[in-house]
Amino acid sequence: MDTQKQHGLASIRSNYGKFSLKEKKIADYILHNPQNIIHHTINQVSDDLGVAESTVFRFCQRIGFKGYQALKIALAAEIVTPMKDIHEKINEGDSIGTVSEKVFRSNMKTIEDTLHILDGNAIEQAVQTILEAERVEFFGSGGSALVALDAYHKFIRSGIQVSSNLDSHMQLMSASQLTDKDAAVLISHSGSTKDMLDVLQVLKEKGVKTIAITNFAKSPLTKEADISLYTVAEETDFRSEALSSRIGQLSIIDALYTNVMIARNENGKEALQNMRKAISLKRL
Repeated sequence: MDTQKQHGLASIRSNYGKFSLKEKKIADYILHNPQNIIHHTINQVSDDLGVAESTVFRFCQRIGFKGYQALKIALAAEIVTPMKDIHEKINEGDSIGTVSEKVFRSNMKTIEDTLHILDGNAIEQAVQTILEAERVEFFGSGGSALVALDAYHKFIRSGIQVSSNLDSHMQLMSASQLTDKDAAVLISHSGSTKDMLDVLQVLKEKGVKTIAITNFAKSPLTKEADISLYTVAEETDFRSEALSSRIGQLSIIDALYTNVMIARNENGKEALQNMRKAISLKRL
């Protein structure tokens, strides 16, 4: 893996829900004590956890590293990197230009981390699900509702029947009208927003194929969704995780849209031309 550096913790967090109990024990240890991995041997870590060295070694491979040493190097770069302070710490005395730079770098890190943990098979399944659906609806609550609306704004150009509603009552009503021939994309940073879980329940009852976009692999949303795509975002002094994750969510939507348009080929081009022709009426 060429992009291993600075992504050890992100990989563990994004895959956490897929781990066995023993793997979760190792994952928790690393997440809470990353410095121990840097300074301890694999033997010391296995003794601390009460597991075999081979188990620790296999866990390292499970999250995409060649072995314990490769994970150690990645964590060292992730924890000690000078870039960490640039994107995480905004000081009261910082100039407007400095603050702006730190915001941009934080967004860049969110996109890079999200790209690193993006599951190629999952996104391929999501694209195919959208292509095969008679209708696709995008759902989101709070800040994620705006991402859902952005998705609708993009996908309406594809020629696919799409929709999105901002009101939670309208979302439930719309979800109840979908069928097992349709698909739904649910966007939620936490994966545990009640409004989204209520919509998900209705969708599951109707047999609708569901795609989740969230920051947490271990969440009620990902447990029930058919396909899950993950973002990676860290909370900073002045910005919440949810605010930062919006950048990752938008990037995933862009990737889905572009892949769908390529797959639709001439049909997609025709739909796009029709859209441009209609919009041209708004220009002087």
